[in-house]
Amino acid sequence: MDRQMILSRRSVMGVRGLQGFVGSTCPHICTVVNFKELAEHHRSKHPGCTPTIVVDAMCCLRYWYTPESWICGGQWREYFSALRDFVKTFTAVGIRLIFFFDGTVEQDKRDEWVKRRLKNNREISRIFHYIKSHKEQPGRNMFFIPSGLAIFTRFALKSLGQETLCSLQEADYEVASYGLQNNCLGILGEDTDYLIYDTCPYFSISELCLDSLDTVMLCREKLCESLDISLADLPLLACLLGNDIIPEGMFESFRYKCLSSYTSVKENFDKKGNIILAVADHISKVLRLHQGEKKLEEMLPLGPNKALFYKGVASYLLPGQKSPWFFQKPKGLVTLDKEVGSMSSAPESKQEVPMCTDPESKQGVPLCTDPDSKQGIPMCTDPESKQGVPMWTDPESKQGVPVWTDPESKQGVPVCTDPESKQGVPVSTDPDSKQAVPMCIDPGSKEGFFLCTHPESKQGVPMCTHPEFKQGDPVCTHPESTQGDPVCTYPESKQGVPMYAYSEYRQGVPMCTYSESKQGVPMCTHTEFKQKSPLGADPEFKLEAPICTNPGIKQEDLVNMEPEMKQQVTMVSDPEILKIARAHHVQAESYLVYNIMSSGEIECSNTLEDALDQALPSQAFVYRPVRQRVYSLLLGGGEDGASTCPTVKEWFVYSGNPLRHPDLVRPLQMNIPGGTPNLKLLWLNQDAGIQARRLDALLGCFDLSSSREELQAVENPFKALCCLLTYLFVQVDTLCLEDLHAFIAQALCLQGKPTVQLVDLQLDYIDARAVQLGSLLVRGLTTLVLVNSACGFPWRMSDFMPWNVFDGKLFHQKYLQSEKGCTVEALVEQNEIDSMSLTIGEDTPLPGGPTDAHQLEEDRPARR
Repeated sequence: MDRQMILSRRSVMGVRGLQGFVGSTCPHICTVVNFKELAEHHRSKHPGCTPTIVVDAMCCLRYWYTPESWICGGQWREYFSALRDFVKTFTAVGIRLIFFFDGTVEQDKRDEWVKRRLKNNREISRIFHYIKSHKEQPGRNMFFIPSGLAIFTRFALKSLGQETLCSLQEADYEVASYGLQNNCLGILGEDTDYLIYDTCPYFSISELCLDSLDTVMLCREKLCESLDISLADLPLLACLLGNDIIPEGMFESFRYKCLSSYTSVKENFDKKGNIILAVADHISKVLRLHQGEKKLEEMLPLGPNKALFYKGVASYLLPGQKSPWFFQKPKGLVTLDKEVGSMSSAPESKQEVPMCTDPESKQGVPLCTDPDSKQGIPMCTDPESKQGVPMWTDPESKQGVPVWTDPESKQGVPVCTDPESKQGVPVSTDPDSKQAVPMCIDPGSKEGFFLCTHPESKQGVPMCTHPEFKQGDPVCTHPESTQGDPVCTYPESKQGVPMYAYSEYRQGVPMCTYSESKQGVPMCTHTEFKQKSPLGADPEFKLEAPICTNPGIKQEDLVNMEPEMKQQVTMVSDPEILKIARAHHVQAESYLVYNIMSSGEIECSNTLEDALDQALPSQAFVYRPVRQRVYSLLLGGGEDGASTCPTVKEWFVYSGNPLRHPDLVRPLQMNIPGGTPNLKLLWLNQDAGIQARRLDALLGCFDLSSSREELQAVENPFKALCCLLTYLFVQVDTLCLEDLHAFIAQALCLQGKPTVQLVDLQLDYIDARAVQLGSLLVRGLTTLVLVNSACGFPWRMSDFMPWNVFDGKLFHQKYLQSEKGCTVEALVEQNEIDSMSLTIGEDTPLPGGPTDAHQLEEDRPARR
């Protein structure tokens, strides 16, 4: 195995430049290993523990998709067979596999997601240009994974009995966490971020030989040795080089400064390799000298990107891990790194007290011992109680200030004397002005808040400090909850308005308080009209979009929650329904439902669509009405819900969409006999007849309630396909009868064909329109997964899995035959048409469509 070629086939996710560096500059960190041998060693070392590999499934899709044909919509039977062989190979040697899929795109990585989607658009344009020029599939160098591959892979693996999970945050973080916490054999994937995480060993999927179970292990310890840094330095290195959170260009000038001062430039290394060596050298020889003494922003040109940089470094810290680059000595705390000069006796207690010498006054200062740190702390004598009080030394004025000890946290807080009450008031130092600011202690949270003096009442008003801008905002205390809320003052009214702090954006948002509930609702101010409205209101359509705080999550518990549970603001307030949606999401049993209900934001990646063909609309628009009715079902709360539920943010890729911002999509009212059922009825009720209501909801999402009886008469697995085709031919008026014949004929013929026969199928040529039609149908199948999940699973998921109802090459063959004018009998290869309870001849139409097949043909445009 050529180690120089490791990871070189295609740019992978993770740290910029690290992939090439590993393959060319430091190949010795890659070791060929055998999974069978590793499993045996693991069993001997951990008796009774099954060797487990955590699989980053999104990194493995290209490896798993082995069929030669990929352009026609997917060879799903072949793909399913390849997955089955993969699972069997590992099971045979006693290795357990856990598969993780991306379940969301985090806001910090949205820019990178958009960048990749726009890049994919350009690749797809080249693919269609090639097809039109050569009438054949491009080479593997232009390979693009079939639409819906990630979604259907989840269900394929579950049907094969594999444990399949969907992430609630970035999948690589959950993969690394699971591997570390469960003592796993390793991680299988293709992401250089796994070289940065301090977790179990990382193995390359691209170098895996399934027959022998040999692959390459990339050793992060050897990488650190080559760079002369420690494991704890890797997150810092990754952020300085650029990754999915930190744009590569952010520290470009810094990296070149490191390179210019680097004295060990290797002439035989490429430029990027030398840059990585230079940055690592700067970390080990310059930054490490001040580690723990200076903040990162004092050593690096972070500028306005400080918060993002810190977040980038922290994103690599798994549960229980800490970074030495975040450690700082408390300012003003006198540490006894100098020798204690003498002992003094306190006049009241007659006990000897350690003394240290103040370097300014040269006078002896009594010391007390901190019970936690075991360090000595200077003391002063309280003139009232005559007792010794710990002191805090102001680093600017060099003066000692008495310290108040918090009985809960046992931590000392500087105190100043209020001239009115003569009582001590806790003080904190403003990091910018270096001045002492009075504080009040929240009795509930035990947290200190800065006090500002109200100009009218002359009383101290608590303030909260914005973590980004370090500015203090006054706080008002809710009379019911006794919790303090930040206040912003509007310049027009001069009135203070409570603020809501969004942890995601680190911004304070004004709140309006409803008199009935006494509860605050976040507000947004429209930049043009400067009108204050509840947050989530669509300024264009004036649609209210209330955002609900999950009542099942207590405010004080947020800090202690796992990262994926920190989602505080949700679109749905019912904790029981959210819990069910979350469970289905995590177990990879649903698609997009939890994303809609929790964040109100979803995305769909690229589809093989010809941007130059205006006759066929993008799948994003074709299936949008279905999604809009799903939004009404999930967010509307039952009857007439669409008029009150919020808009949903859609990041869908289609021609002409620059993806600078999401599309704000409004729900559509559903037309269901008996009204729209609520989710508790659909998801929790097990009474007889509820399954019929679920089916009514599903058909209502496709606006096909009137076709219920016809569809019920169709046998499985064609029922769902007929529903989808009926919707398509009503929705898209540029589809013609030949298209319908091709779709149905391939589904009929697929049932009797073994996989090997599909593999050997040869096409006369590739048609660009048929390529897009294949992708359009597959995206429809993914939409069926969404609808079926939202409606409480009225249909079996297996009925619309593509390996049961669709094959790309077979559809393409039927499309070309239909275009040539082949008869229906020839298209279906003499199969009994009535097996579907559906006639596609001259008299009986598709259920829900026009009443005459001749009329359907007349209404459609002629085939080009």
